[in-house]
Amino acid sequence: MKFNGLTEQEVKLSREKYGSNEIPDSEPTTFWQEFKETFGDPMIKILLAIAALMIVMFFFGYAEIYEPAGTIVAVLIVAFVSAKTGVASDTKYRELKDSTKKDQCKVYRDGVIAVIDVDDVVVGDKVLMQSGDKVPADGVLISGSLRVDNSALNGEAEECKKEAAPESFQLPEDITGDTFVDRYSLFRGAVVFDGEGILDVRKVGLSTMMGKMAEEMQENEPDSPLKVKLSKLAHQISTFGYIGAIVIAILYFGYFVLSAGGFEAYVSIGAPEVIRDVVEAVSLAVVIIVCAVPEGLPLMISLVLMQNTSKMLDHNVLVRKAEGIETSGSVNILFSDKTGTITKGMLEVVEFFTADGKNIELSQLGQHGKVKELVDLAIGKNTQSMFDSEHRVIGGNATDQALMKFLGEDTYSALARNTECEVTACQSFNSSNKFSQANIDSMGKTFYKGAPERLIDAASRYLDADGKIHSLDKEVLDKKIQEMASKAMRVLAFGYSEQSLEENRINDDLVLIGLVGIRDDVRPEAREAIEEVQNAGIQVVMITGDRLETAIAIAKDAGLLKEESDRAITSSQLNEMSDEEVKELIPHIRVIARALPTDKSRMVRLCQEMNLVVGMTGDGVNDSPALKRADVGFAMGSGTEAAKEAGKIVILDDNFKSIKDAIWYGRTIYHNILKFCKFQLVINVAAVVVSAIAPFFGVEEPLKVTHLLFVNLVMDGLGAIMLGNEPALEKYMHEKPRRRDESIVSKKMMAQILTMGLWLTVLSFAFLKIPFFASFYENQEQQLTAYFVLFIVSALFNGFNVRDDGFGIFKGLNGNTGFLKVFFAIIVVQALIVNAALVPFAPCQWIGEMFSCVPFGVQGWVVAILLAVTMIPVDLIRKCIVGSKS
Repeated sequence: MKFNGLTEQEVKLSREKYGSNEIPDSEPTTFWQEFKETFGDPMIKILLAIAALMIVMFFFGYAEIYEPAGTIVAVLIVAFVSAKTGVASDTKYRELKDSTKKDQCKVYRDGVIAVIDVDDVVVGDKVLMQSGDKVPADGVLISGSLRVDNSALNGEAEECKKEAAPESFQLPEDITGDTFVDRYSLFRGAVVFDGEGILDVRKVGLSTMMGKMAEEMQENEPDSPLKVKLSKLAHQISTFGYIGAIVIAILYFGYFVLSAGGFEAYVSIGAPEVIRDVVEAVSLAVVIIVCAVPEGLPLMISLVLMQNTSKMLDHNVLVRKAEGIETSGSVNILFSDKTGTITKGMLEVVEFFTADGKNIELSQLGQHGKVKELVDLAIGKNTQSMFDSEHRVIGGNATDQALMKFLGEDTYSALARNTECEVTACQSFNSSNKFSQANIDSMGKTFYKGAPERLIDAASRYLDADGKIHSLDKEVLDKKIQEMASKAMRVLAFGYSEQSLEENRINDDLVLIGLVGIRDDVRPEAREAIEEVQNAGIQVVMITGDRLETAIAIAKDAGLLKEESDRAITSSQLNEMSDEEVKELIPHIRVIARALPTDKSRMVRLCQEMNLVVGMTGDGVNDSPALKRADVGFAMGSGTEAAKEAGKIVILDDNFKSIKDAIWYGRTIYHNILKFCKFQLVINVAAVVVSAIAPFFGVEEPLKVTHLLFVNLVMDGLGAIMLGNEPALEKYMHEKPRRRDESIVSKKMMAQILTMGLWLTVLSFAFLKIPFFASFYENQEQQLTAYFVLFIVSALFNGFNVRDDGFGIFKGLNGNTGFLKVFFAIIVVQALIVNAALVPFAPCQWIGEMFSCVPFGVQGWVVAILLAVTMIPVDLIRKCIVGSKS
């Protein structure tokens, strides 16, 4: 058939009417964009507001500059590191894309074939499609026949046959998974396996399925569960701090009024005194806000996430975006690819059986000499596959390659060297015959390999496991083949005839040697990992482009379909349901077959609307929108760059077990963040209460602003190292997943924070007001310095308490060697600060003055440390009372 194609004028009109075939790229990430994004974090906003307030007070002479300066530096470090990481990742991806040559295609234009860029294709173009070509746009095959690979669209590398459509055929508007595998439709991104034909372009650019995926990629990602939780925590802390500050300031001002003998008497003391008292009250309020806000939390989280990225590499997990680690531990529902993730990603022989339906273990086949010898010949001398110099199987289709691996390189090489079994005539497999054959004259045999129905029709005899010939019972064999089909196995039969080869015909004296079951089998480690993930309370859903029957068989073998309520559905069934109907069904879904990229994105969206934290795996361009939309996208290491760019985490070995490890480490990191929050918030609660109440007991400023700076930046930064490297515990994988909007501070956690914060407050006032403790110090300056030591060391001992919710607070220290190193490092640093004034060197004198510290004796240190140690037994008593178990 002759095609003239479009004229230049028709191309122009088509482009004006239907648009270009170009799919716009996303805007490059800039350092400034990433840098600014950091300041949208609610905790960062609070820190900056406090820093601004402290700066104003500094200029009025009521505050030190150290606290706002330190806070601003910490914020800038967090922003810089985040921006640098984001830009580096985006730049690397774009360099890779720019280095790739643009796709081209062959199009009929003005009566001749022209080679043009894919971006220049328009609706109405007639595109010549040949083996190896990539389909440039959505359309219909109007001439010829093709076999195409739709894996870029549905994830399944199956050979899909396409033939010329009748003139009346229209490209469907509503695309389902079945549309990809229909007889006539072609979609952008598919690759031609074999054949030649003409594509009539019906949709281009953003109107194509690939274009719709690209549009979804431009949508903003949802906030990570950690960000949502931190926002909630920031709101709670700021409310507590602001309200507390206002209340305390009012009470403090009221204290001045009462001390003066009433409001009239107070006013009569004069405006200067009143203004001074108001400033003191406001100063106290600011100190309380500073105490309430955990300045080190954003820095701590950045440090913890960064520390764990290298650990994850040991488990074949490459972290592209740091927040993805923690998010993986929060997953409630995980949508997983089948091919290569749950399964091995390649066909292999998994069963061998004789025609009487009896299995022979693959490892035992060598003991059945005659059967093994004939099967080897039926494969090794009747195939288009071979081993290359690097011991890889090449040539032939996927089934041939699976059989060649089953045969083995040693056997293949031995057959190739054997001059007594040279092939004298052969006929390759074709779709109409459904078998291949090879004649070996020296043996007087013709060997067959093909579809069981073709060989069974011609056979009346078979070999048993001992190599003896028997009459064939076709009913028994058919039942066995149906059993194999129910397990999603492709069955292939082998036979021989003692007659010469006849083209396109199987000889009627055929003897069946045996049959094999072939499939992309479930990874043994994936089966175990799926069970562990399910035991962790996570719903696993296999999402595949395979047909429903195959998907169900694999899902049963993988342990996904267990209960009667477990559902396996198809893309078309999903599309018939409303969003609300799908939401009702989601808790029961275990398999989605013939899935489209749009199905994946829709499922992610609906699950997020249900407040679930969603994980999605994928490897193709088709998976990219869903990977990006999901809370955490697990891109496969062997997948496309588009998938890796869209995912937060790359699974280097494509193994479900590595996804399980990512979830486990994610939960570990979240637990370590909780430990740090308990560690820090106990300090904050005590600092707020002590700073608020102390003035009423005659202690104006028990904790200086520089002390708070040490607590919030030095202690917290090192505390991140102390608690951020706590080891992963198996028990974390037996906990229920957390909801997206769940508060970081639970009731149980709040009880521990308040109990230990109040105990530290009691210790503080006992130390400051009971004369017995004052007797160990020469003056009040020494006692206040010792109180600074007591406060810090108490917090350090409380670090042991937060390591475990039970009584195993000293367990696993060998798995976190940094804990004790940091513990003693902080004590040493504080000892240096306290004793800095003893060194006759100007900078050391300045450090002592900055921290308002004066040296004191060994007895004073012993008293402070002994009081600090009480943090441990008090919390153990609390755990006994609330019934905690180790």
